[in-house]
Amino acid sequence: MNIPLSSYPRIVIIGGGFGGVSLAKKLSKQEVQVVLIDKNNYHTFQPLLYQVSTGGLEPDSIAYPLRKVLIGYDNFYFRLAEVEHIDAAGKKVNTNIGDISYDYLVVATGSETNFFGNKEIEEHAMSMKSIPQSLNLRSLILENFEQALLTDVYHERDALMNFVIVGGGPTGVELAGALAEIKKGILPKDYPDLDTRRAQINIVQGGDCLLPGFSAQASKKAEDFLEKLGVQVWKGVRVTGYNGKTVTTKTDLKFDSAAVIWAAGVKGAGIKGLDGEDVVAGGNRLNVNEFNQVIGHPEIFAIGDIACMATEDNPRGHPMVAQPAIQQGRLLGENLVRLIEHKPMKPFVYNDKGSMATIGRNKAVCDIKKFRFQGVFAWFVWMFVHLFFLIGFRNRMVVFINWVYNYIRFDREARLIIRPYKRDYSQFKD
Repeated sequence: MNIPLSSYPRIVIIGGGFGGVSLAKKLSKQEVQVVLIDKNNYHTFQPLLYQVSTGGLEPDSIAYPLRKVLIGYDNFYFRLAEVEHIDAAGKKVNTNIGDISYDYLVVATGSETNFFGNKEIEEHAMSMKSIPQSLNLRSLILENFEQALLTDVYHERDALMNFVIVGGGPTGVELAGALAEIKKGILPKDYPDLDTRRAQINIVQGGDCLLPGFSAQASKKAEDFLEKLGVQVWKGVRVTGYNGKTVTTKTDLKFDSAAVIWAAGVKGAGIKGLDGEDVVAGGNRLNVNEFNQVIGHPEIFAIGDIACMATEDNPRGHPMVAQPAIQQGRLLGENLVRLIEHKPMKPFVYNDKGSMATIGRNKAVCDIKKFRFQGVFAWFVWMFVHLFFLIGFRNRMVVFINWVYNYIRFDREARLIIRPYKRDYSQFKD
């Protein structure tokens, strides 16, 4: 990899997400050599991926170059590579561009979509965990409406305009709200020769409420917001299959749809080499102690979604969201220095700052500590928090300007088919 030798300890970070970036910043002024490895050369602000999928934002407004994060930091190196294997015994990381040795390794690979072993759904449903996937979904949504213009068969047209979102967590709820607003304010103008009133947005949740993990008040309010927007909410319904045309469930309920978005769960994005019952927990996450050390590997750490730190309050590990990753990255930066200096490390204690989700224009729910509020004020709080955590002044300004423009004009300018997502529409002609 052409990383120069150094007398400083080498810390290799795999992953440039929230955890990896927070750790890198924390180590910026320390006497260590840091090598950051990622398969992309940018950091993605994942909470706003749904706005890329629905044409509210362009992808470059929620992405930030990883090399720019490291500008001005001494002894910092970035390599664009895919990690293939971790050689824990040899203290090496094997990648597609070569191997690199480490003194300390930090796994911050994040999460990926969990299809729970259902290969049929994995093959035909759409995911939304990366910018390329979001662009694919944006293209598919727009292409389905273009295709709907070309048929006079009602059943075929309805299937092309029928959206099924599987999963009632924040991702599913926010995506459903955005699609409902597109149906209401944009489709009639873009497609005056198409009866877009027949378009349907369905959100299917296996549990008995939306937004599990939120307060009952927030869950009920989110459901009310969605229903007022015309979204059909199906609770207690578990999806069992999707063959590219028909969604089947454990009940008699079925959907004919050309666009199924899977938002029903995530799992850790694991790496070969770290395995075994003691190491890998449920959800393909790595078992770590209170210092984020992988069990059985004191020189290897895991932070963020990939890390499962079981506690009394969180027996299955911390929530797979941004805040645990950011907080673990910052503390690990201190602990690595302490470890190098032979000082005791500090145990990680999660500071839960709360949860929030937006359902559309002037509609959001917030659970922050003991405060529960919904509606317009919650929507402004949601916007402020997301702007604050975006990396880069330009990105904050671009997103803010887009939001103001969309709010005033009730429009989404980025509804462009830049990279077509081709699918077979012939099965809908039956």
